[in-house]
Amino acid sequence: MSANSEPEQGTPVDAKRRTWLAAERTWLAWWRTGVGAAAVSVGVGRLLPGLSGTKGWELKALGFGYGALSVVLLVVGAVRQHKVANALRQGSYVPLSTPLVNWLTAAGIALALATVVVIAVGT
Repeated sequence: MSANSEPEQGTPVDAKRRTWLAAERTWLAWWRTGVGAAAVSVGVGRLLPGLSGTKGWELKALGFGYGALSVVLLVVGAVRQHKVANALRQGSYVPLSTPLVNWLTAAGIALALATVVVIAVGT
């Protein structure tokens, strides 16, 4: 293999590169999810109250919740990327924290249920 050629599939260099790229894609997924939650925050908390013609304090509270979730997802994604990158440099692995997964899942479920309730009851 020359200095300018690509590593052959299955070589340690290729596996290492694929692992780093997978870590980058995972960070981007955290980032996309955080930005998506921020967009939902603006839509629910700012746009829907204006479109419905009401003060919509419930919608604003939900918008705040989605905004808070957005910030948490962006911060957690950045911290996770930092930990994974350090582990990859050392040739090890850092599993995702089960309590963190449980808390984020609970927050998402709570926001989803609150959204369903607000939609069902109407503002």
